[in-house]
Amino acid sequence: MQEKPTTVAAYAAGASLAAVALFYVFGPNYTIDGDESNDNNRKKSIVGLSNVANDCFINSVLQALAGLGDLRVYLIRELHRRELDGPEIYNAVPSDDELSREAKQDKVRELQQGLITQALKEMLDRLNERPIYKKTISARGFIQSLEFAFRTRISRNQQDAQEFLQIILERLCDEYHAGVRARKNALGLIGAPAGLSASAPESESSASDSPSGVEVRIDDGSPKGLPAIIDTKLKEIDNESGFLFEGKLESQIECQFCHYQYKPNQTAFVNLTLQVPQKSSTSLNACFDGLLKTEYIDDFRCDHCRLQHAIGLKTQEQARAHSQSDKERLGQEIARIQEALEKDPESELEGIELPPSDLAPKRRIARHMRITAFPKVIAIHLSRSIFDRSSSSKNAAKVSFPERLPLGGILSQTWYKLLAIVCHKGSHHSGHYESFRRNHIYAPFSTPEAFSSYAQSRVPSENPSEAPSPRLVPINSDDTSGSSSLSPATSSTSLSGTPVTQLSPSLPRPTTSSSRRSLQSTFSRSSTPQPTSSDSSPTLDTARASVSSAPRSSRTIPRSSVETPTGIGSRLRRKRKSNDRWWRISDEKIKECKTSDVLGMQKEVYLLFYEIERPESSPTAEGRL
Repeated sequence: MQEKPTTVAAYAAGASLAAVALFYVFGPNYTIDGDESNDNNRKKSIVGLSNVANDCFINSVLQALAGLGDLRVYLIRELHRRELDGPEIYNAVPSDDELSREAKQDKVRELQQGLITQALKEMLDRLNERPIYKKTISARGFIQSLEFAFRTRISRNQQDAQEFLQIILERLCDEYHAGVRARKNALGLIGAPAGLSASAPESESSASDSPSGVEVRIDDGSPKGLPAIIDTKLKEIDNESGFLFEGKLESQIECQFCHYQYKPNQTAFVNLTLQVPQKSSTSLNACFDGLLKTEYIDDFRCDHCRLQHAIGLKTQEQARAHSQSDKERLGQEIARIQEALEKDPESELEGIELPPSDLAPKRRIARHMRITAFPKVIAIHLSRSIFDRSSSSKNAAKVSFPERLPLGGILSQTWYKLLAIVCHKGSHHSGHYESFRRNHIYAPFSTPEAFSSYAQSRVPSENPSEAPSPRLVPINSDDTSGSSSLSPATSSTSLSGTPVTQLSPSLPRPTTSSSRRSLQSTFSRSSTPQPTSSDSSPTLDTARASVSSAPRSSRTIPRSSVETPTGIGSRLRRKRKSNDRWWRISDEKIKECKTSDVLGMQKEVYLLFYEIERPESSPTAEGRL
C-alpha cells in the first residue's frame, strides 16, 4: 500500500528535527568553532585584537605579553599587595623639595598606585579567555591608560613594536620601585636609623608619628602588633622578587699596558638589544657574542698610566729644582700621587696640578661585558636597522634561535624557555607585525600531577613498620602548648632505626602479594582511578581492608618502579609530552601552528620572550624522566 504524501513529509520533518536535536546535543560547538575534530574537547581559539588604526605593532606586543605566565603572576601579586596595604600608603607623596610642584606629585602618586599595572592586568585577563566562538576585542582601553599616564598620544606613524614594548616595561619597572619606596616611607624606613628595635616602648607609632599619616604596626607583643614573620616575608618579596624583566649588565675596562682594571659599571635593563650582523645567516648566540664579547679599543688614556706618567715628570722636575721649597712641594705631590695610585687612581686629586691630558700616553684597553643579574623573563630585541649616510634599510639576515636558551657561565648556567616571539614582514619603512605565543595554561588552572599526588597518598607501603599506627588524640582545653595532641603510640621507627613522628593521613600499612598484583594491574590499565565492579579486582580501599588482618611478613619483598609511588609518578611524567601547540596571531586572525613553524621564522623574527625554567623543567630533571 502506498503511503500518502503528507505522511511521508511528516516522517521526513520529524527525522530532520531529530537529527538537528542530536547534532546540537552531542556537538553544540561544531558550527560555532568551525572545528573539524571535536573529539579532544579543546577550544581551539583565543581572543584576537582589532586593527582599526595601524595597531599591529600594539596588538603583537600585547599578545606576546599575554603568553607570559610569570608576568600575570607578577601583576596579580603587585595589585594584591596594594589592596592589602590600603590606598593611604600609595596616595601619600613624600615631602621633598624636588617634588614641590603639583605635577610631579601627581606623577609620583600615579606611579605608586600602579595605574599601568592595573590596566595591563585587565588587558591580559581579557586576552587569556578561552572563547567558544571567534571573539575580537579592542586594546583602546589600555592605550588610553598609557596616553593618560604619559600625558601624550601614541603615534601610529612610527609603528615600532620594540619602542612600544620599551615604554610598557619601563613604566612597569618605575611603578614597582615607586611602590617599594612608598611602603618603606609608610614603615619609616627611609631616613630612620638602621636596626630599629621592634620591642622598644616607642614602637607603638600613631598616625601622627608616621611620615605618611598611616598607622604603622610592628611586632611589639600587643594584640594590634604585626607578626614579625609577616613583616620579614614582605621584605623578602620586595628585596628578592623584584621586577621580573629587570636585569643587570656589568661592564669593566682593563688596560692592556699596566693591567689596571677599572671599577665595574653596572646598568639595569628591561630588554636587551642585540645587533644582527650583516650576513646571510647567523644565530642568536652569535648576536649575544656581539654584545658580551671582549672589545678592544685603541688610543685610550688610562688613569693609572697617566698618574705614573705624572710621577715621572714631577720626579724629573724635582731633580732640576734649585730651591728647597720647590723640592719639598714636589715631594709632597709625588707622595700624594703615589698614594692615589695604590688606593684609587680614578679619583680626582685636588690641589695638585697634573700634566695636560694631551701629553698622557695612549693605551689599548679591553672592555668586558657580562650579565650579573638574570631576569625571570628576558625580552630580546634583534636590531635589524642598517643606517647609511643617506638612507636606512632592513637587515634581512636569517637568525636561528633555540627553543631552550642557556645563558651564563659553564658552571652556573641559567636556562630559559621560549614562550613568545614577534615577527615583522616588510621593509624598514613599512610592513606588518604578527606574534606567536605558546598555547599553555599555568597553575592553578591545571593540575598535571594530580593523579601522581593521589597515588602517593593511596598506595600502601612495601616495607610496613612493626609499630602500631599513630592515632590522633583530642587536645585538652587546658593544654595550651599542644604537646598532648598525639598519643604515646605516635612514635614509630623508620627503616634506618631512627624514631620519627608522622601525622600523614596515608600511613604505612601492610600489603600482601595478591593486593600488590591487583594494584599493579589497576595502575597499568589507566592513568586515572576507575570504579570496579564487585566481580573485578578490589580497589585500594578494599585491598587495604582485606589485608588489615593479615599476618605481617618478616621477609622483605624487593620493590619495583611500578609499585612504588615514586615509580608511578615518574611513569606518568614520562608519558606526558611537551607542549608543541602555538598560536599564530595576526590581529584578529588566529590559527594553530607547531614549534617547528615558530623556529622557522628566522628572517622575520624581531622580538623574543624567554622565561626562566622552573626546577622541575631543568635539563637535569628532564634527563631523569
